[in-house]
Amino acid sequence: MTAPVQMFIAKTVDAIEGFWLKYFNFVDLHNENASLIKEIQALRMQNDRYRELVTVNQRLQELLQFKATVQWPAVAAQVIGQDPTGWFESIIIDKGRGSGLRLNMPVVNAQGVVGQLVSLAPNYSKILLIIDQNSAVDCVVQRSREKGIVKGLSRKVCKMHYVVKTGDVVVGDIVVTSGVGGVYPKGLPVGEVIEVSEDPWEMFKGVKVRPLVDFAKLEEVLVLIREDPLSSQASFKE
Repeated sequence: MTAPVQMFIAKTVDAIEGFWLKYFNFVDLHNENASLIKEIQALRMQNDRYRELVTVNQRLQELLQFKATVQWPAVAAQVIGQDPTGWFESIIIDKGRGSGLRLNMPVVNAQGVVGQLVSLAPNYSKILLIIDQNSAVDCVVQRSREKGIVKGLSRKVCKMHYVVKTGDVVVGDIVVTSGVGGVYPKGLPVGEVIEVSEDPWEMFKGVKVRPLVDFAKLEEVLVLIREDPLSSQASFKE
């Protein structure tokens, strides 16, 4: 008479015991899964940091290689901001007077000319980029030696002014600094000619130049250390 009751009790106990075992196994599995997720996230963060370090190292290697081709002492700096007013095409770097920088010093990167220093503080500086309309770089066409002044036109295009109509300039020509004016050393790459036009009513060719520097991705630069060329010229005149 008690056998059915005992069987029912035994099955109930077994069911409850099985449930608790499964529950504890589930809890252990859940904890293990959470631990593995945290470990995967940590590994992903380490991998992202490693990739960023590799990218930064590549850019610095390119800067060092470019520095070796320029016979000027240089200070490496990092871009930390842009002009907050939005009135000028300029950037801010993390080096200033304390690093020996002076006004009008030329700034470059591995691709070519970036701009020049226009404002200084002890620990940071402002660079006016060559794509700004107030910038002016005395240049020559590397192949034909035709002369002109490169000024900013937009964030991606500059215009080479004062190229004579008889001048030999074609699409694909590389434009470099002439060394005239005393700001930029001679022969620094500036841009590539992307358009040449002739208006019968204009005195000069219309030459558009695409800067070789990608200003949207600018992170590190080299400031070429030299005396302020404008003050040097003033002293020479005196």
